[in-house]
Amino acid sequence: MQRTFLAWGSLLAMLSVAIGAFGAHLLKPIIDADSLKVYETGVQYQMMHALGLILIALLIGQWGGSPRLRWAGILLIFGIVLFSGSLYVLSISGITILGAITPIGGLCFLAGWLCLSLEAFSRKTGS
Repeated sequence: MQRTFLAWGSLLAMLSVAIGAFGAHLLKPIIDADSLKVYETGVQYQMMHALGLILIALLIGQWGGSPRLRWAGILLIFGIVLFSGSLYVLSISGITILGAITPIGGLCFLAGWLCLSLEAFSRKTGS
């Protein structure tokens, strides 16, 4: 589980840089400013949550695995796919119905961070 989340976090962080560069250099002249802002929001959230996955991997190494940490990682991955992915497609395609998927990704983010928080609060002092 630790290696899996570290690998996914690192891969998704790398893709965030690549996707951001693609947007800055190739999409900027093609899409309007509002769409570019939507795209950049997807990039920012992807990077933040990829780093969250790396944090979860490190905590698994420190604390050991647990169902809450596992769910935290899984939910952050789903959140990236649904939230950031829908924003990328929405900003490039203009298909506004995809905006209905974005909040589901946001809920995955919230649930993932809640799982991490609950795990931290359940730990004994000093561990």
